Amino acid sequence: MKTAIITGGGQGIGRVTTQYLLTHGYRVAVWESDTDALIELREAFKASSSQILFVSCDVSSETNVRKAADQTINHFGQVDVLINNAAQMIEKPLDKLTLDEWNRVIGTNLTGAFLCAKHTVGYLAARQGCIINVGSTRAFQSEPDTFAYSASKGGILALTHSLAISLGPNVRVNAISPGWIDVSNLGKKAKGKGDELRPEDHDQHPAGRVGQADDVARMILFLIAPENSFITGQNFIVDGGMTRKMIYV
Repeated sequence: MKTAIITGGGQGIGRVTTQYLLTHGYRVAVWESDTDALIELREAFKASSSQILFVSCDVSSETNVRKAADQTINHFGQVDVLINNAAQMIEKPLDKLTLDEWNRVIGTNLTGAFLCAKHTVGYLAARQGCIINVGSTRAFQSEPDTFAYSASKGGILALTHSLAISLGPNVRVNAISPGWIDVSNLGKKAKGKGDELRPEDHDQHPAGRVGQADDVARMILFLIAPENSFITGQNFIVDGGMTRKMIYV
């Protein structure tokens, strides 16, 4: 049985991907910094307790990542897949965004992916494994005041091809860049539910709908499948066609 690590697996895309991995025969180590989200995930997945490991980990901390890797190996004995999904966003005007806030976002979204790769690469190489970095279409286009998030996701794409060239052929590395993915009902209870989607939210997408976390999880399963071993160093946009749409006001 293969083992996958997913960072930020307690909520949103990460939570759904965790479910997909479990139902497709993977053992999963969820690395999550949000204690409440981790507790809720443990309760939700208690029926699969033998296949899942819950690890409290801030991926921006090398000490945390090293300990999480050791804990995962001690528990499962191997790592076949690393999914760098943990991310945060701070939306502020440029003159209001502090350096600490900038560093916090870059630390989680970009440095975290580097650290997780660094401390699992030996295990991944031993298993001819793979890494999936979750990026964003914000690497190509922006809404106002998302400086650190957009920069971090641009960095993820460059990190992806750098890792692919450096680690191949023993480790494959690809990225997925989601667009608008509705995760309004996939957060911890304290967050509550987000706004209801409107018909115009769906209609503006060439695919006819806003994305779901399942759309990203299915792409992850496709890319980590052994039969797709010829794919590496690539970025796959999952956005319902929005980055191909010319909009004139």
